This record gives sequence, structure tokens and C-alpha cells, in this order.
Amino acid sequence: MDSVNWIINKRAWSDVHSKWPERVIPRDVPRIVRKFHAQIPGYRISPLKGLDRLASMLGVGGIWVKDESQRLALNSFKVLGGSYAIYNVLRQKLGLLSREVSLAELTSPEAREKLGVITFATATDGNHGRGVAWAARKLGHRAIIYVPRGTAQARIDAIKGYGAKVIVIDGNYDEAVDKIKEDARKQGWQVVSDTAWEGYEDIPTWIMQGYTTLFSEAQEQLAAQGIIKPTHVFVQAGVGSLSGSAVAFYRTLLGSEAPLFTVVEPTNAACLFESARIGDGKPYKIEGSLDTIMAGLSCGRPNPIAWNVLWDCTHVFISCPDFVAARGMRMYAVPLAGDPFIVSGESGAVTLGVLSLIMQRPELAPLRRRLSLGQDSQVLLVNSEGNTDPDDFRKVVWEGAHAVPRGFKVTELRS
Repeated sequence: MDSVNWIINKRAWSDVHSKWPERVIPRDVPRIVRKFHAQIPGYRISPLKGLDRLASMLGVGGIWVKDESQRLALNSFKVLGGSYAIYNVLRQKLGLLSREVSLAELTSPEAREKLGVITFATATDGNHGRGVAWAARKLGHRAIIYVPRGTAQARIDAIKGYGAKVIVIDGNYDEAVDKIKEDARKQGWQVVSDTAWEGYEDIPTWIMQGYTTLFSEAQEQLAAQGIIKPTHVFVQAGVGSLSGSAVAFYRTLLGSEAPLFTVVEPTNAACLFESARIGDGKPYKIEGSLDTIMAGLSCGRPNPIAWNVLWDCTHVFISCPDFVAARGMRMYAVPLAGDPFIVSGESGAVTLGVLSLIMQRPELAPLRRRLSLGQDSQVLLVNSEGNTDPDDFRKVVWEGAHAVPRGFKVTELRS
């Protein structure tokens, strides 16, 4: 489908107070999480890059891109969630969950003797598995990672590079999740999944909390530019953990003064969009191949913890075809004179593609007006990944794959 579809979520525009943001991201958690990440060797604040010329061209006050392609040399934000979850699992196993623990204590000979060697297991489309493998290795443990069929060899090799065993499953991402759950139960592995199910909620919540470091950093970086907060946050979604973290972070921090939130998904894997379209407050799984160039967003089953936050607080849900992500990749790679060059993969670039269309396409003028996007807007985007699949990256950026078709459609759906 060559159609960009959007839904206004009336709940988020009402005066309904949601309990979910602060339940998922309590007020003191971002400080604790960031203190943990600061202990990791090589930790640096990832850049916040301003696209001033593009903002002027599109007619907004500012476009700010949190560039997670430079996170710990791992090319993705995912390590923030995986490492914090593993940290908490180890604290829990040592009976130390009630207090903060240093990395030195967790990796001490005494802790290693009590813990033994744990095998951490997860399913991934690439970046989450790489983060889990990296964190497990750093903390002296093992990792086994299941990936769906069609996963790029470059992503598999990147995971293996951190000592993990990788198994390709003959199925999509959701089927890989189901398979790792089953095998982990039999083998005694510790699952570190970014989506929740009944009886498995702590670790997905810790992963969402781990992501708050990037938003905490962004707030400091914006303040250095004299900006109190973004007026708008556009964030991509697979199972919804990153987008749920963004919304929960800002709603807990700022309450009713939080930014307006737009969540963006690929058309063939738009489980949050579909759940919003059905509109009864429940998360719904979608079926099918989930085929999209946005591999990191190729998920058919929402994280129910994230969904609770998003259903109450997301102002607009958007589903879009692959050419929107490809457009964003090319815009980052070939910036206007004076703007910084950004290496962005398919999942990282889709929000810039969407924002540019909202500001330029006459069919999207109603949405532009609804979001009050204009000269006073300071828009925050997250480049969630760099070039994690070099072959596809070159096809898009060099060869123009997934070009914007003539006469593509924009559709508002009613929730």
C-alpha cells in the first residue's frame, strides 16, 4: 500500500489522567538508570543534532535528532534497555534489588561465585539481540539469540561478534519470541525480552526504564540550547517499548505540560496503529509476514505494558509504507548545506520521513494543524539505529530503492 494513514487518539487530547506513565517510569528511576549507565566503560552521551536549515525549510522552529547510532559503538539505542534489565536480573538473583549496586560489585569474584554463568536469551530483529549479547559478555555471562528468517547477515554477524550463539528461526519475529520462551523454559535460560506476557513483566519494564537515559540526556542537551522541552516528539515503534518509554518519561516529568506524541509504524507491522483503530483499549496482534525494510519495527504483537501508556497518552498513531523510511534515510544522508550528516538505518529514519511529509503534503494539512506544527515547534526525533545492514543501506541511499511513488495517498482513519 502506498498510503500514509493516521489516527487521532481522542483519549490523549482529553483531560483523562493516566496512572500508567508514572507506574512504568517512576519519578526517580531515570536518575538511577543513568547512574548505572554512567558506570559502563566507554559510556558517552550520544549527540543531539540540530537540523536548523531543514527546520527552516519545513517551517518548524527546530528539529532535534538524538543520534543513537553513536551509542557505545553499538549502532543502536537498544543496549540501554538490555544492559539495565540484565543489571537488575543479577541484582535480583543476588538478593540486592532493594539497593543500588555498582558494576564492580556485580562482577566481583564473590558475585560470580554466587551467580555462576547465566545464559541470557532473547529474540530479536538485530539491535536488541546485539545489546543483550554485549551486556551479557561485559558482565561475564553468555547469550543465545533467536532471529527470524530473513534477518540480514550483517546483523547476525554483529551479534556473533559479541560471543553470542545465534539461531535463525523459520518464522517471523513474533514466532521467534514464542520459540525462545519455550526453549528457555526447557533449558533454564534467562529470557530478556522487550515485550511482556502474563507472569513476565518486570524485565520488559526494566528495558523501558533503561531507554530513559537517552531522553534524560536529550533534556540536558536541549536546555543547553535554551529550550525547556520539545513541543513534539515523533517516535518509531515495533512492540512499542521505545515509544512507551518516551511518553512515560515526559508525562512523568512534565505532566500536562508534556509534548505532543506521534507514534510511527510500518504499514505491514502496525500493531499499535491497529489496536488504536479498533479502539477498545486492548492491544491486538496482527498476522502476516510483517515484511518491511524497517526490520527493527517488524513486530506484530504490542508490548502490553507500553500499550497501556500509549493508549492513554499518544496523540497520533501513523502507519506508513517503506518509502517513507527510505526518504528519511536519504534526507539524513544528504543534508542541506550547514546541517550535520547523519547515518540512519531504515528504522531510525522513518520519523524524519513522516515529519517532512506532514509539513509538505497538502493532504496532511489537517494533521499539521491538529498538531499545531509551525514556527514555534521544537520537534524531537530519535535516530534509533545507524547503518546496521550495509547492503540495504546502499540500495536505498545510493541506488534510490523504495522511491516515493507518484500520487501516493494520505488517509485519516477514525478511531
